[in-house]
Amino acid sequence: MFVWDDHCGFELLPDAPLRPLLQPWLDANVSYLSINAYYDPVPWTRAVENIAALRRRLPIEVPETQIVSSVSEIDDAYANRKMAVTFDIEGMNALNGRLDLVQFYYDLGVRHMLLAYNRNNLAGSGCHDEDVGLTDYGRQVVDEMNRVGMVIDCSHSGFRTTMEAMERSSDPVIFSHSNPKALADHERNITDEQIRACAETGGVIGINGVNLFLGEKEASPAGVARHAAYIADLTGQENVGISLDYSPDLEKEPDAIENTFVLDLFDSHPEYWPDDAGYDGSIMCLHVRDLANVANDLRKVGFDQEGVAGVMGGNFRRVAERVWK
Repeated sequence: MFVWDDHCGFELLPDAPLRPLLQPWLDANVSYLSINAYYDPVPWTRAVENIAALRRRLPIEVPETQIVSSVSEIDDAYANRKMAVTFDIEGMNALNGRLDLVQFYYDLGVRHMLLAYNRNNLAGSGCHDEDVGLTDYGRQVVDEMNRVGMVIDCSHSGFRTTMEAMERSSDPVIFSHSNPKALADHERNITDEQIRACAETGGVIGINGVNLFLGEKEASPAGVARHAAYIADLTGQENVGISLDYSPDLEKEPDAIENTFVLDLFDSHPEYWPDDAGYDGSIMCLHVRDLANVANDLRKVGFDQEGVAGVMGGNFRRVAERVWK
């Protein structure tokens, strides 16, 4: 089955070995992966450093991957049994207030970008902050992303900000890794109104596998399928995808790189992860190896064969076909 994971959750450092980070997706036979290259809490220059490292070292260190720029190149990679790779950015701090960087990042392989990551920035509001809506600058960025063909991603962003972005965009908009708030009442999750608005753009909501956002003590394939079914019942099977937000660090696997930078980041920027929001040692994520079990559980909750294929990859692929240029 063609499998599209629209967002991975590991912290990328420019000098980190890439093989241990990406091996879980290769072992799981993922067809396409969007690698998170940056998020708002770190300096904007980290986005450039990370993407530069990926573009130079991926072909050398992980030749089973192929950096792609179009849907046809994804199909070529799939035919050649390589995992297609692009990049995503979590938050518009990466732009450093410069509209020109949207085209720059697109040319380097970034195919979707979040409005904000949990806290407010120059473009709009995060889900853990006062929601002031999309700013004038944010509206300019949305227009520029539409122009260049970069997908607007509303995950981690405030309600009003996302609604205004979806209304303004002329292209389909996504929530790359967000779950229904009706099933797990957390600020990171999204309301029925947001889900319907995303569907009306022709967009997709990617279900993540984080137990906190699934409302589970331990993340499970059945939990992911349950959230997917909720969205399908609300808007249709064509509006659901998968983005587990899986991170080897959350599993403490023997081959995972111990990332003290992440621990330091939580300590130095606690405002991004409020104490009362459940961000503690109990957080875990469904392993990417369980994607096959997710597909089986989708059938159990009522998805037909075509629906399962859409959720596992076809729906996000459709958005890329419509938006990427």
